[in-house]
Amino acid sequence: MSEHDHKNGEEHVHDENCNHDHDHEEHVFLVTDEEGKEREMVMVYTFESEEQVYAVLLDRNDPEADGVIFRIEEEDGEAFLVGIEDDAEWDRVTRIYEEVAQRENEQNS
Repeated sequence: MSEHDHKNGEEHVHDENCNHDHDHEEHVFLVTDEEGKEREMVMVYTFESEEQVYAVLLDRNDPEADGVIFRIEEEDGEAFLVGIEDDAEWDRVTRIYEEVAQRENEQNS
C-alpha cells in the first residue's frame, strides 16, 4: 500500500448486503470518492489500534489496486466509515496493515 490515499471527512457509504447465507456473505459498500465517482468496495480486513477500529476495503472491480483504510466509528448503534485525515494516525495504521499483509503473504507462500 504505497499510495497515501487519504479521504476527506466521512464517506458516503451504503451497505449492499442481502440477508442470505451468512457463511459466504461479502461486505460490499458503495463509496463515493473525492471526485464524486461511486466505487463498489469490499471490506477485506478489520483491525484495532489505540482503541479505534479500522477497515481495509478493496475495489470490487479492481482487487489488485491498493486498498483504502477507513476508521470505523459508531453513532446511535450505526457504523460509519470515516476517512483518516491525521498524518500520524495514517502512518500508524498503514504500518500496522503492511505488517499484517506481509505476514499473510508469508503464510500463503
